Amino acid sequence: MNDEYDIDTLAVRAGTVRSQFNEHSEAMFLTSSFMFGSAAEAAARFKGEQEGPIYARFANPSVGMMETRLAALEGAERCVAFASGMAAILATVMGLMRAGEHIVASRSIFGSTVQLFSNILARFGVETTYVSPTDPEAWRAAARPNTKLFFVESPSNPLTEVSDIRALADIAHAAGAWLAVDNCFCTPVLQKPMALGADIVIHSATKYLDGQGRVLGGAVLGSRTLMEGVFTFLRTAGPSLSAFNAWIIFKGMETLPLRMEAHSRNALALAQWLETQPQVARVYYPGLPSHPQHELAMRQQTSGGGIVAFELEGGREAAWKLIDATKLVSITANLGDTRTTITHPASTTHSRMTAEQRAEAGIGDGLVRVAAGLEAVADIQADLARGLE
Repeated sequence: MNDEYDIDTLAVRAGTVRSQFNEHSEAMFLTSSFMFGSAAEAAARFKGEQEGPIYARFANPSVGMMETRLAALEGAERCVAFASGMAAILATVMGLMRAGEHIVASRSIFGSTVQLFSNILARFGVETTYVSPTDPEAWRAAARPNTKLFFVESPSNPLTEVSDIRALADIAHAAGAWLAVDNCFCTPVLQKPMALGADIVIHSATKYLDGQGRVLGGAVLGSRTLMEGVFTFLRTAGPSLSAFNAWIIFKGMETLPLRMEAHSRNALALAQWLETQPQVARVYYPGLPSHPQHELAMRQQTSGGGIVAFELEGGREAAWKLIDATKLVSITANLGDTRTTITHPASTTHSRMTAEQRAEAGIGDGLVRVAAGLEAVADIQADLARGLE
């Protein structure tokens, strides 16, 4: 179905499986296991000689529909779903790497990802070197003979730095490594990393794929060969996506193209307005000509996305004052919701990073991140204006 239809159609139709009742809205399969017609059929399923579900830890029709739809949107051969975005990142490393191997990662990544790489995987012999997301030569210089994975968010969280995905893919492949791109901020509606040379795409489906802040979920996408190792980790370790969460995300993707267009439109208007406010020292949004990677972003992405970050004069005191003055937007660290959210990254999403790590990543105490929702943009602006005043 991937090659036949537009992404708007794929978001609504791809992955659908009907039961014997031929329901129009896809069924949810709430079961822990599946029955077999005979002992021989059970043995054939377990040996992989016959297709069909066995146990919901690693195979459920609701999860399978969600995986197929997201793979169609990303243009990937296979998708493997997980209980959360962080579980998806963990499975990527555990499924494809081993002790003694090396990761090159952007220093501008989600705080929990830094914790995973530096404090957990390091204990098992996987070392990580952090480099600038916008300097391809730094990635080339950091590669070692034992480097197996390049990992980047583009745009980054929270400063919306944009990496040259094609350049990083070329450097990774020359070094004998894979390039993994966290595509959470853009989704396949705005950016398709595999079309730019990436080997692996990772999602926190909790964000825009669901789109209403209801459930947790994650996904890893790539070639069938590469995803086999990721699936093996899922089957054995069990960080599984529930059927209910998969069904919610599957249905959420039906409106993904419409929502991403609206999120991007509101974020651009908000960013343009923030640039005119005297209390704002700097605005970070790829859709603005003032963004350092604006030209690159407009080549790789179809729009700037829904995330705006801005630095306030006055540091943390000014940032907290603005956040506390809001009445409409939601004070929460989540993003990708129909409702606008606001957070102070230095004390929330990136608080477990050291002060030195935050400084290297450019996350100052006056930085505020807003994920533009679907409300009227004038109402969002008026809510933020309370704090700016």
